[in-house]
Amino acid sequence: MSLLSPFRAATSAPATPATPATPAGAAPAVALTDRGAELTACGGQPVLQVLRGLDSGLRGLTEAEAAARLERDGENEIARRPDGFPAHAFAVAFRAPFLLVLTVLDVVLALSGDVGGVLAITAMIVIAAVMRFWPERRSRRTVDALRALVLTTATVVRRADDDSAPMARELPFDQLVVGDVVRLAAGDLIPADLRLLRSKDLFLDQSLLSGEAMPVGKHAELSGLGTDSGSSDAHPSEHSALCLAGTHVLSGTATAVVIATGGGTYLAGLGRELDGGRPATAFDRGVSSVSWMLLRFMAVLAPLVFVVSGLASGSWHRAFLFAVAVAVGITPEMLPVVVTTTLARGALAMARRRVIVKRLPAIQDLGAMDVLCVDKTGTLTEGLPTLDQYTDAWGRRDETVLDYAALNSLLQAGWRNPLDEAVVAHAEALGLGPDPDPEPGSEPGSGSEPAGLQWQKVDEIPFDFTRRRMSVVVAAPGGFEPDHVIITKGSVEEVLECCTSVLDEGRIVPLDADIRAGIDQVATADRDAGLRLLAVASRTVPAFAFGGTARPYGVADESGLTLLGLLGFTDPAKDSAGTALAELAARGVAVKVITGDDAPAAARVCREVGLDPGAVADGRTVSGLDDDELTGLAARTTVFAKTDPLAKARIVQALRRGGHTVGYLGDGVNDAPALHAADVGLTAPDATDLARERADVILLDKDLRVLAAGVEEGRRTFANSLKYIRAATSSNFGNVLSVTIAAAFLPFLPMVPIQLLVQNLLYDLSQLSLPWDAVDAEELAEPRRWDSRGLRRFILRLGPLSSLFDLATWAVLWWVLAAGDSRVPLFQTGWFVEGLLSQVLAVHIIRTRRIPFLCSRASRPVLLATGAAMAVGLLLPFSMLAADMGMTSLPALYFGFLALILLGYCALLQIVKD
Repeated sequence: MSLLSPFRAATSAPATPATPATPAGAAPAVALTDRGAELTACGGQPVLQVLRGLDSGLRGLTEAEAAARLERDGENEIARRPDGFPAHAFAVAFRAPFLLVLTVLDVVLALSGDVGGVLAITAMIVIAAVMRFWPERRSRRTVDALRALVLTTATVVRRADDDSAPMARELPFDQLVVGDVVRLAAGDLIPADLRLLRSKDLFLDQSLLSGEAMPVGKHAELSGLGTDSGSSDAHPSEHSALCLAGTHVLSGTATAVVIATGGGTYLAGLGRELDGGRPATAFDRGVSSVSWMLLRFMAVLAPLVFVVSGLASGSWHRAFLFAVAVAVGITPEMLPVVVTTTLARGALAMARRRVIVKRLPAIQDLGAMDVLCVDKTGTLTEGLPTLDQYTDAWGRRDETVLDYAALNSLLQAGWRNPLDEAVVAHAEALGLGPDPDPEPGSEPGSGSEPAGLQWQKVDEIPFDFTRRRMSVVVAAPGGFEPDHVIITKGSVEEVLECCTSVLDEGRIVPLDADIRAGIDQVATADRDAGLRLLAVASRTVPAFAFGGTARPYGVADESGLTLLGLLGFTDPAKDSAGTALAELAARGVAVKVITGDDAPAAARVCREVGLDPGAVADGRTVSGLDDDELTGLAARTTVFAKTDPLAKARIVQALRRGGHTVGYLGDGVNDAPALHAADVGLTAPDATDLARERADVILLDKDLRVLAAGVEEGRRTFANSLKYIRAATSSNFGNVLSVTIAAAFLPFLPMVPIQLLVQNLLYDLSQLSLPWDAVDAEELAEPRRWDSRGLRRFILRLGPLSSLFDLATWAVLWWVLAAGDSRVPLFQTGWFVEGLLSQVLAVHIIRTRRIPFLCSRASRPVLLATGAAMAVGLLLPFSMLAADMGMTSLPALYFGFLALILLGYCALLQIVKD
């Protein structure tokens, strides 16, 4: 039985005596939809029935009861994913697919007894793993430092064990238990899932949980004689009697009972939805496909070389060693080092731009991203409501409406909610603030000047969720028995029900059916434009009741009002959002908005930032579609509104099924599933813990322009990684083809294993400079991704080309320089030099789509490294190491032919590379 099952059962049966609850800290793995249904069912029960189901009461728990429940349920905290010990994280770094390829080769070398080869390959594996582990570990520590180390407390009502009078005390969040009675006030964080017992003017900010930017009102019935007004099938965050962990109080006060803690909360259930392991990202899929392609090449060519060489030479032992060398040769063994170095350099570059990369491969996923999904609230918008317009009932701008609304907001008791703050701030910005010395007898709205006059507050008719409005009663100081003015502000529908007239350009006219229809039409148009509306009305009444007694005010006085006009609020777009979206679009990144807010508000913000919203889809539409239907909808839709957390994740998954590389930017609890489902998840430093845990990249500045720069850095990283892969695999494949041909037709090995390994080593060391190479502008203009099929075509096209020039070299060595059986070392040395120089020069051709050296020049580190490798290759035959490597000096005539061969190879390679 789950913790909340008594409330679910109570929907169809009378309350039963309380039964022991399932420990919240050890709550069973209930599906998130079921958890939401249980919470909603709880919100719909009478208060007394809720308390009986929890074995609690209005006076709270005793200390002994609380201690027993804490022991049974565990602390009220939602465990985040453990980082693990450094040794474990280091072991995980070895799981990269490219490292697994090298591990296979290492085993083969070990079986062949090649100690030197084993040491070399093992060193490469360890270096690559360390370079991958260290930056990610450092990023993790930076993220941990962002987590506020503040002990958060809640006001809890507890009784002593002798059942004395209840006392309110401050307790850390983790000490709360199911059944605790807590008190809430403005500014409080909601410590657990709560069911309200009583409330007064309570408004919550649920934006981090639901995506709703505007304040959300909450209320409860204390009597317990009836059910709450919340809908039984509503989402838990929409239920008026429920307050969920992860939200906070904007204004008002409340008393509530804890109905779920720790692992039993809706927030924890949301986290459990993400524990099934992250789906493979675009980088993971691309690297895996390239790794398997290389393994297939090895599986085919190494045995082929072994058989051909064995049959040709008659020495199967030497043929085996040569086949192993070929297997090593076809694999770009420095690839993990080059890729990891490139990623680490990219992470450092992004850190200088105040972007923390938690998972290094996310840099390349960022570069491959062609669709960015964003949560509207706090990402495209400021996350705070502002007053956008104030009009009369016909939609004409009217400062009188703002004057009255400002008085109502300024004079109300207690905390002002954000809508009231927006009204006051706008009035003050226009210089319409209170006048410290008003004229006696003045009345708001009676002429051109009274707009900013300060009126004295007489009384207040507070807000409640049945009326959905509140009123203040004001009077100007000084006059003889001045009239009082009731100023009412609230829901358009509720205020209109109290009105009998309407102000029309200074004239008061009766509110008949035709005028009411016109007002409804104006309100509908405003809502469709994305505005949240409030109505403002007033009424003048005598200051004293009949007989000269003080006049009492109540809800009955909110009648016979004159409608003054409407207030329209929006969550304004960030100034930088439009520019950032334009930069992303210029880089080939389409932006889609997935928000929990309503459709008109989302569409309005999109238009403000230059994004065409098109036809907006809502969360209910998404829920009713299967995966294939949703894939089609996601492809053609820009804005999704009223989406819950799991719907957001489904949309991201649908886009990925459509072949897109998807990024998701959000900072709320409601964004965590989508962050988890995306190829690359991005968030802000002030995001919720759950969002930070699931994100791959953290933007320290909440500015989308930083993201545009990050996309460019990701593409630069990808381009430099791809340069090495394309150059190394194509040239290595060509070498293997050449070796296979030589093994079939030559009576000796064209290159001994030590020469082949040294050649690869010199080439690979020169490529370690590629992470610092310059990248052409066109390489950064569009999303880039791993393409094993395209790479295979590239290898099969360019590899045989290099073999043709190898054959030309052999012809020169065999027939021109008389390098026959008696001069085998000359043949092997000549091919060693030609093979190394052609490989290194090919890098300069392949690294750019332009003409190398003339239209695109490599960076200085690349020029120095490749130049050094070529110089070493040319000098080795004349060095003291030549004899140990089976080399001999080369005649001068060889270098003339070598220059012609290399020139022809580079020219033809330039022609066919694209």
